[in-house]
Amino acid sequence: MLINKILIKPILTEKATNLVQSKVYMFEVDKKANKNQVKQALETLYKVKTGEVKIMIRKGKEKRVGKKGLLKKTADRKIAFVKLNEGKIDLFPQK
Repeated sequence: MLINKILIKPILTEKATNLVQSKVYMFEVDKKANKNQVKQALETLYKVKTGEVKIMIRKGKEKRVGKKGLLKKTADRKIAFVKLNEGKIDLFPQK
């Protein structure tokens, strides 16, 4: 699997920004990616040393859509919690 296909996007929620203080970052990853692939992708893209990687599947929700209010299920998402040993990932680059 290609490196740029493994990591989809960083998750920037209130919980995720609070976890940055303890060097834990949250990323949405591909559904077929495993822990080793996520670890290698982060080390090559961001030049950091990663510690442990925890992966969680967040189930999709059911929403009512349209005039008739039909139920539609949103997609499941796979989320990786990555703890860094060395380095820092700059999610908000400043000039």
